[in-house]
Amino acid sequence: MIDSFDYGLFNIGSIVLGLVAWILPTINLIRYNKGGQKNWITFSILSISACSISLWFQIFYNNYLVKIEDLSALLDTTPTLVIVSGVLVFITIGLNIISLALYKNKVPK
Repeated sequence: MIDSFDYGLFNIGSIVLGLVAWILPTINLIRYNKGGQKNWITFSILSISACSISLWFQIFYNNYLVKIEDLSALLDTTPTLVIVSGVLVFITIGLNIISLALYKNKVPK
């Protein structure tokens, strides 16, 4: 890897992708009220994918902290990371389940 790479960008990318993971199913829910049915499953798949990549970015960043042996950073950030990751996963799954429940009866057969 390039020595001058800013590993802190993984944290920013993780936040952005986490927001995308919540925005996409929210768009699904808004479109449901407006009668939109097209591509709802695509938005759900992209939402779960964004959540997964967001979590991978955090794992990659923690691996970087281990490689540089920054134990204090790991000790400071890991408890919060566990809570925030759990919130990200459960809200993403919840929003997508709500979207699935609404659209499953509305999809033309």
